[in-house]
Amino acid sequence: MRPSIVVGGGVVGLSVARALQHLDPDRPVVVLEKEPGLAAHQTGHNSGVIHSGLYYRPGSLKARLAVAGAESLKAYCAEKEIRYDVPGKLVVATTDREVQQLDRLRDIGRQNGVPVRTLSPDDIVAREPHLRVKAALAVDSTGRVSYHDVAAALAADIRHGGGEIRTDVRVSAVLATGGVARIRSDREVIEGERVAVCAGLHSDRIARASGLDPGVRIIPFRGEYSELVPRKASLVKGIVYPVPDPDLPFLGVHLTRAIDGTVHIGPNAVPALAREGYSWSKIVPRDVWETASYPGSWRLARKYGRTGFREVTRSLTGRSLVRAAQRMLPELTVADVRKSTSGVRAQAVTRQGKLVDDFLFLHSGPVLHVLNAPSPAATACLPIGEHIARELFHP
Repeated sequence: MRPSIVVGGGVVGLSVARALQHLDPDRPVVVLEKEPGLAAHQTGHNSGVIHSGLYYRPGSLKARLAVAGAESLKAYCAEKEIRYDVPGKLVVATTDREVQQLDRLRDIGRQNGVPVRTLSPDDIVAREPHLRVKAALAVDSTGRVSYHDVAAALAADIRHGGGEIRTDVRVSAVLATGGVARIRSDREVIEGERVAVCAGLHSDRIARASGLDPGVRIIPFRGEYSELVPRKASLVKGIVYPVPDPDLPFLGVHLTRAIDGTVHIGPNAVPALAREGYSWSKIVPRDVWETASYPGSWRLARKYGRTGFREVTRSLTGRSLVRAAQRMLPELTVADVRKSTSGVRAQAVTRQGKLVDDFLFLHSGPVLHVLNAPSPAATACLPIGEHIARELFHP
């Protein structure tokens, strides 16, 4: 019996594998991961926030799966005794223009079924006494968790169900011929009944190597974090996000007290010089060339070039995150922070230079390629896994 196969051992790939086991319990499931361990890239380098679904276009797949995913993930963590909590978050405005944007966000949240409420000045001070802002929304369903722990629990479920997880297996292509999928790796060729390719930063490459035109290119954006030194960690009690700039594609620099008590500041958004480039020193010529030679990159640069140049300059000087955070937390100083982790976001970009905003899938017979699964994919991993599994059974 040919197995169902999942390429990629992040939380999305593991969720797909678990869902395939539930839908077809008699068929073996195999997960192939190129790294020595699971959750090595986007899953293991994010903020640890269980997102509410506040920001996303009403009716979009992203909005629906984020809201459903937040609740199902909390239930899963409770069932598996994974440490998590739900402190809620504040979305804050520091200018009159941002106050108007808060009203827009509140309306979007309500359309998406997210519990959102406006806080009084006294409520803001009670929750975050060191903030200096004009207004704030409370989003009470926002939570915190370690997605490493979630990935480990999903992997345990897969193994308990008889599934196999193979690490150090680098897949180069997935070819669909005659209703059979053949997975080429650096070790062997494996035949699968149905295959989900959840390869994150390399998703478009595998699609192209499989003879498909994904219509997008993955452009890696690095998000760099700083963290408060322990003696200053009390400046932030919970999770604080700025009002996102509607003209920019990312959510801005936020303050996040993680479940372990560390307070992170960030991320920024700078072009990475490698698809797994977690610092400026990591440069992979092939990755740089693929980004630089892609027409969509140049069109994107023309649209956001000024912002991008500013982000890169601030990143290199090392003070960008502090300056951005000072808009909300003015008593913060450079001496209060130190460098912390970074992550690389796999962002699909069209040839026209448009950032793909929603989840994006591509079918090829018994194979489904996940071409874009940015935040909140970790939050929504369980319903995304179920969605992809159902698509493989009923394309």
